[in-house]
Amino acid sequence: MKISDCAAFLQTSHHDHQALLARNDELTDLTQNTKTVKPGCCFVAIKGQRFDGHEHVQEVADAGAKMIIVEHPVEIQGDVLIITVPNSYKALAQLSTCFFNDPSQHLLMFGVTGTNGKTTTTHLIEKIMADHNVQTGIIGTMYSKVGTKKLPAVNTTPEPYAAQKTLSEMVAAHDQACAMEVSSIALVQGRTWGIDFDTAVFTNLTEDHLDYHKTFENYFDAKALLFSQLGNSYHSDAKKKTAVINIDDPDGRRLIEKTAANVLTYGTKGEGILQAKSIEITNKGTHFDLQVYDESYPVTLKLMGNFNVYNALAAFGACYEHGLQPEEIITSLEEVQGVRGRFQVVPNDQDITVIVDYAHTPDGLENVLSTINSFAKQRVFCVVGCGGDRETTKRPIMGNIAVQHSTDAVLTSDNPRTEDPEKILDQVVAELAPHTFTRITDRREAIHYALSQAQAGDVVLIAGKGHEDYQIIGTMKHHFDDVEVVNDYFNHQS
Repeated sequence: MKISDCAAFLQTSHHDHQALLARNDELTDLTQNTKTVKPGCCFVAIKGQRFDGHEHVQEVADAGAKMIIVEHPVEIQGDVLIITVPNSYKALAQLSTCFFNDPSQHLLMFGVTGTNGKTTTTHLIEKIMADHNVQTGIIGTMYSKVGTKKLPAVNTTPEPYAAQKTLSEMVAAHDQACAMEVSSIALVQGRTWGIDFDTAVFTNLTEDHLDYHKTFENYFDAKALLFSQLGNSYHSDAKKKTAVINIDDPDGRRLIEKTAANVLTYGTKGEGILQAKSIEITNKGTHFDLQVYDESYPVTLKLMGNFNVYNALAAFGACYEHGLQPEEIITSLEEVQGVRGRFQVVPNDQDITVIVDYAHTPDGLENVLSTINSFAKQRVFCVVGCGGDRETTKRPIMGNIAVQHSTDAVLTSDNPRTEDPEKILDQVVAELAPHTFTRITDRREAIHYALSQAQAGDVVLIAGKGHEDYQIIGTMKHHFDDVEVVNDYFNHQS
């Protein structure tokens, strides 16, 4: 990318605009991190909560940066081009998009947002598209998938530079599409600026992230950004835009008016272009009749639960709008065994149904327990905790749900982070009557206790961490995998 290319999109003064146009030299890289500055790169100074890049511009210039983007005047010595913009984070998104040659224009982009179901829905989309010769990447909570490689994830939705770099790597790996989880925080912060989504999917909205958004309305507004930004043009040569929305969710109905794109609604309560009817859930899977406009198709999933019916409908709708036939999509959905850490059944020889799930919100936990109760014949154990340094208001709600929807609630730690785990548990059990739960702070001990108490025919749900293979205590990550803990327990019993 030449410096002069930046004049086409950066918002700046006439003087700085001319300064950009006058420079035809190439930029070697782009960064907002002072530690990764390379000679000839562009550095974008961003003021964060704990670090302000503007205070380190001299250090950056001394390291060889060729251009520095700032929001206010800075004093600096050396031959470096200083460009002032109103919003340096937006400039980072613009520069990243240009630097990596606007990769989302070369991919079919699926953006999935909602409180629960994002990970499963993106994986279902990837499976459906891949089965029909559309190589599809993934960006999400568990990892990023580029071509056939899986890369570790830092955030559910990466920062602009990382996102555009990953998308460009997908293009280079011959991916034709990308299924991307889009978090509410990322939308507010502008991490997806510059990504041209073709299809936006809304799964549901329940209480979460209120420590960040402060109010539920702010949380809704954040999700709505994905749909309001979904194109506003009807030119015949423009990319087709579609919103796939859960109409059973009241906030989904509100989203319909937020977008100029076509809207494909789905639900299970008698409304929607896509409808699941006559739902039957067993401990082997889920069967329902799928109505698409005026046609009906039988579907038998290996996945269990009403929430997975919604996930399947969301993925179906996203792929259906891009020309795949209903029978083709259904064939793919019926082959899916599951997603790691999402209602994952851990096999054992004790005839105990052990399920590991990521449910870490009140709605998510209640949905999972409701599914289990629909097929459980005996006791249901629920091992669950709440994370530290996160929203505190949901803690007693999670405790109540565990007690109300299981026969044996075992309350424990999740990722306590910098909080005292005992104080977190004090809040979880604050509204519970004595003797209605078992409290074991150590998560490994809590899992072992539930498994030791369970008998053949019982169900043990281990909730909250799902795919995570670590536990954050203080500021350190320690290896901890719920599935491994379960397997180790049973291996020592045999």
